[in-house]
Amino acid sequence: MAASVLCRRTALFYRTLKEISTSKCVIPAHSLLQTASYNPKPLKLNLRDPYIPDKDSERTPEWQKTARHAGKLFGRYGSASGIDPASLWPSHEQLDRAVAEENEWHPPLEVMLKNIRAKQKEETEKRLAKEKLIAANMANMPKMVADWRRQKLETKQKLKEEKARRAKFLAAARERFGYSVDPRSHKYLDMVAEIEKEEKKQIKLIKRKQKEEQAATLDAPPVASSVLD
Repeated sequence: MAASVLCRRTALFYRTLKEISTSKCVIPAHSLLQTASYNPKPLKLNLRDPYIPDKDSERTPEWQKTARHAGKLFGRYGSASGIDPASLWPSHEQLDRAVAEENEWHPPLEVMLKNIRAKQKEETEKRLAKEKLIAANMANMPKMVADWRRQKLETKQKLKEEKARRAKFLAAARERFGYSVDPRSHKYLDMVAEIEKEEKKQIKLIKRKQKEEQAATLDAPPVASSVLD
């Protein structure tokens, strides 16, 4: 029973949708005539008794007391507004500000051409400076590559010497203490400081001996050359 009622309602609903979709919308002719004959009346200005706000009254809004509103009133009512046209002329400060804004946003053709030439000159100078720097770097490229390789070799040699020196200190510590010592321990650090101090002392002695030998060589009398009979 319920299924048959549901089927009838569904069929009725689809039939209604079909009728709505096939029906055409008709616009009445009098609506089109009314739209075509619409002619709004022009706005009438009350030139005999226009509303002029009283600037001395406290009830008058502040925006109606401005010079901009006075200019609108004069433009709408003319001399009937009772506003002196001379009072609407901008002051010297306003004229200077307007001229400055005009020159800033709309400069003359000569100024625009001058700015274009200055910008082109600046760009040319930057380009030439960049090209000069590139040429100088390219000329120094072999020397820079050689210096880089030399520094790389020196760094590698220094690391190698440091590694060998550390291995030497560890071997000396093992020989002195009879066991492997932690490189961070105080014993190892004290031993390294002692060895370095002794090495510095030996280097000083060697330099002193070399100076003494050079001084002795300079103070020695010249050997007389033999004269052949």
